[in-house]
Amino acid sequence: MSEPRSVVGPAKSKAASRQPVTRDRAVQVAVGLADAGGLESLSMRKLAQELRVEAMSLYYHVKSKDDLIDGMVDVVFSEIVLPSPGDDWRSAMRQRAESARAVLARHPWAIALMRSTPGAATLKHLDATIGCLRSAGFSPAMAGHAMSLLDSFVDGFALQEAALPLDPAGGMTAATEDILAQQQMMTDAFPHLAEIAESYILQPNYAFGNEFLFGLRIILDGIDAAQASEEP
Repeated sequence: MSEPRSVVGPAKSKAASRQPVTRDRAVQVAVGLADAGGLESLSMRKLAQELRVEAMSLYYHVKSKDDLIDGMVDVVFSEIVLPSPGDDWRSAMRQRAESARAVLARHPWAIALMRSTPGAATLKHLDATIGCLRSAGFSPAMAGHAMSLLDSFVDGFALQEAALPLDPAGGMTAATEDILAQQQMMTDAFPHLAEIAESYILQPNYAFGNEFLFGLRIILDGIDAAQASEEP
């Protein structure tokens, strides 16, 4: 008499191939969903479907959607270049700012949330930034001023960049050409806007991202001057 064959049904096969759900995996998948459809498209139910689990089982790993979002912001912070004590502060802050801008371009949903409840990666990043500035001779107050100014600039620029109708090269050709299609009206009604569009924005080498580099240089120059003139 032959032994009975083991039958593995579709449900069991699916369960066997399913990756285990952990907090880290749930947060990473949530980041991917937000990148694809914006934070407004993310729900616990949709995340559970993506992870192939019941929605209620997610709460074993994250306390709430707010807790999930805090973890997602922490992931974003972990992708930004981390300064080190002893680095040249100006180079380190420039690299940090450029890295943050690139990271926020990948995760535009995070721009308005970067100052939310900080997680471990966020705190590590902030501590390292302060440590770099302090080791360069910045007072605690001046380090705070520098971080606040730089972060406000980066967040604001990233928000503007995400909202503008930029072409793949980073220019505004399509939007500006729409304006110039009504050139006579624009010249009569908004002469300064028409002038800057034609003589600057529509030039072959224009890219909106260059405004970031210009502004960052001005800010770093200002911080340098303020730090040098600070009374001991």
